[in-house]
Amino acid sequence: MRSSADIREAFLSFFESKGHTRVASSSLIPANDPTLLFTNAGMNQFKDCFLGLDKRAYTRAVSSQKCVRAGGKHNDLENVGYTARHHTFFEMLGNFSFGDYFKHDAIAYAWEFLTSPAWLNIPSDKLWVTVYATDDEAFQLWQDVAGVPAERIIRIGDNKGAPYASDNFWAMGDTGPCGPCTEIFYDHGADIWGGLPGSAEEDGDRYIEIWNNVFMQFNRTADGVLHPLPAPSVDTGMGLERISAVMQHVHSNYEIDLFQHLLQAAADAIGCSNEQQASLKVVADHARSCSFLVADGVVPSNEGRGYVLRRIIRRACRHGNKLGATQPFFYKMVAALAQVMGAAYPELVERQTFIEKVLKQEEEQFARTLEQGLKILEQDLVNLQGTVISGDVVFKLYDTYGFPMDLTADIARERNLSIDEAGFNACMDAQRERSQKAGKFNFDYNSLLKVDVDTVFTGYDSTHSEGKVVAMFIGDEAVNHVNEGQKAVVVLDKTAFYAESGGQVGDTGVLSVGHTRFEVQNTTKVGNAFLHHGIVTQGQLLVNDSVEGQVDNTLRANTARNHSATHLLHAALRQTLGTHVQQKGSLVCADYLRFDFSHTEGVTAEQISQIEALVNGQILANSTVATEVTDIDTAKAKGAMALFGEKYGDTVRVLSMGTDNFSVELCGGTHVSRTGDIGLLKITSEGGVAAGIRRIEAKTGSGALAWLAEGEQALAHIGQLVKGSRQAVADKVQQLAERNRDLEKEIDRLKAKLASSASNDLLSQTQDINGVKLLAVKLDSADSKSLRTTLDQLKNKLGSGVIVLATVEDDKVTVIAGVTADLTQRFKAGELVQHISTQLGGKGGGRPDMAQGGGTDVAALPQALNSVSLWLQQK
Repeated sequence: MRSSADIREAFLSFFESKGHTRVASSSLIPANDPTLLFTNAGMNQFKDCFLGLDKRAYTRAVSSQKCVRAGGKHNDLENVGYTARHHTFFEMLGNFSFGDYFKHDAIAYAWEFLTSPAWLNIPSDKLWVTVYATDDEAFQLWQDVAGVPAERIIRIGDNKGAPYASDNFWAMGDTGPCGPCTEIFYDHGADIWGGLPGSAEEDGDRYIEIWNNVFMQFNRTADGVLHPLPAPSVDTGMGLERISAVMQHVHSNYEIDLFQHLLQAAADAIGCSNEQQASLKVVADHARSCSFLVADGVVPSNEGRGYVLRRIIRRACRHGNKLGATQPFFYKMVAALAQVMGAAYPELVERQTFIEKVLKQEEEQFARTLEQGLKILEQDLVNLQGTVISGDVVFKLYDTYGFPMDLTADIARERNLSIDEAGFNACMDAQRERSQKAGKFNFDYNSLLKVDVDTVFTGYDSTHSEGKVVAMFIGDEAVNHVNEGQKAVVVLDKTAFYAESGGQVGDTGVLSVGHTRFEVQNTTKVGNAFLHHGIVTQGQLLVNDSVEGQVDNTLRANTARNHSATHLLHAALRQTLGTHVQQKGSLVCADYLRFDFSHTEGVTAEQISQIEALVNGQILANSTVATEVTDIDTAKAKGAMALFGEKYGDTVRVLSMGTDNFSVELCGGTHVSRTGDIGLLKITSEGGVAAGIRRIEAKTGSGALAWLAEGEQALAHIGQLVKGSRQAVADKVQQLAERNRDLEKEIDRLKAKLASSASNDLLSQTQDINGVKLLAVKLDSADSKSLRTTLDQLKNKLGSGVIVLATVEDDKVTVIAGVTADLTQRFKAGELVQHISTQLGGKGGGRPDMAQGGGTDVAALPQALNSVSLWLQQK
């Protein structure tokens, strides 16, 4: 039996033997691609190659790409564990041609790898083929090249309700590259239910797609017309899990060697039997996606990718709980995963400790969330009208608190209640629709500026350059001239202007020729072309003009200081906090630097001091900043770190900085010549921006000095106010703070005393409503705390009754209601507060014995208080 690891290596080796360059899997976080939540296909990292925006040193590539489909349009989450082939994480084996070979070779390679005795040796009579209905070329090639009988080739037309909407027609989007595809299906045998592709039983498990060849042959414009591409390309994919099931003679992906190991590890971690339960499959699958996502820098949060990760973790925990787990278990899966996949993906081994820490923290947080969800449910049950918990309440608990629907249903049954499952499902459907809309990016690939120019960047050595205008655009229209006052994009063959990337802002400055001046307000890059965005402030600029470019030297120098300091800061963070620290984003401009990084705890003041000392020590050492251009493998062998969100080509620039290679990173940005040029680094703020993501902001050089001077001035002013010297100011402020706390305690004591006195007076206003004592009054000059104190005292003195107290602060009404224990079966404080708050334009709720609410309609307060007596009479 071939292992999954053997099959992966066989695929890569086969295509290497056919002249393909082996390319490592890209991150699950798509680089510079706003159209994707996660990397979900092998072609994602080559998208710019297919669009003609990126040129590689090779025209053939092969990869094993890690993919996640658990959010947005591509979402398999709810099916995982209940079908044979759905996963949140999977590996896509792919081979690619960028204007090189096309249909003939793609078909030949696929058939040879699958059926040749030297490779997988799958019997050819077990394979079926589909083609797009009108792709006669592919239909004939399958017969001529692979020898597949015509009766085993199935034509699939537009089966999705629109032209070119077919299982066998692929499109990058509503516009852009597209073309027919051909798929290979494996027949698992007559003992498995299911029919051929295109039949009524095609959703069965007998015939399973294992290979898909996409022929990018056309460019579709907004009018729906298909235009032949000048360089047709090939994108093929084969799921490793599916082909492993074929090769290991099993029918479910969960029966392959890799999953058998993970299923047993899950059973051991939970403490249950391994009987291929659906819940156990969920845990095994989710362990892969969660571990790989954390390894690539995603951490649980309440939005975006972090929210999807949180949902996957919590789903795994829920299924573990169903199997009997009573303690955190999910994090224990990481070691088992690293054991079987760490060789192919070493990041699992390198970051194992951090992954385990993140998953365990989220498990513990989820346990607390479940407890909180129970409290929220209790509050909703207090105000329940009837015996059915509404679907939107069940959904709120599920969506906001991760509270399982079946757990809500169990609690309801214990109280002789039921849940509105249909209403819950309607809310779920609405959420899926919103998710699909959010995940469907209507992006017109034809709107991208097509600039087939390789701009030579000369800005590492100089901020002055000479170049020729090779293209200009006003909007997305190419023009030959730009007049004074017009905004435009100018493309040069050579430039010293740095194009925005890697977190560093683009350069600004001036392009000039004769009396013509073009003010450059920003510089960006498309493919290898540098785009100078700006406005003609004088004269007229023409294509083919030879211009002089002058970058703003001051802004460039300040930006370089901040960028170099960012590298030293990154290294210092890893040295101080741990190697789990990964860059999660950065902004480098002339005024300051901002650095986001993965870390699950706040950085202490002591650690901040250590980090600053490390960086400033390297600045004082004034060592030379060295750069080297080399290939990516050599760079990684030297220990160079890649920056978050950056795409790297075949050759990379390695930046070494500080004594003993304190920092070694891949970076194409502009930097100082020596570390001493930075002058000084001062961290100005540190805080959290998302769960597990911290942010540091800092200044360098003159900016840091100015910030320190401002601090000194503020400290001197505080010293004057507290009449203390610079050395004594902290003690003086502490004394004032302690005195303030004592005064606040005294105020609270006096308020309590006043409340006690007031309560005796208030009792005289008690009414008798059908034998029930009612006190509903407005208190002047009270706050929420004194309201609660007064309420408790009144309940004790009244013995039995209903009390409503209200006060007005800052044009807002606060209402508190209390019901003594002997009356809570008849009157619910939560319902009463809701009744009052609604009249005040607000809302409220709480326990049967005490509840709080309020609103903004102050004028309605007297009538709202008067309405309480009628409310009691109606109960």
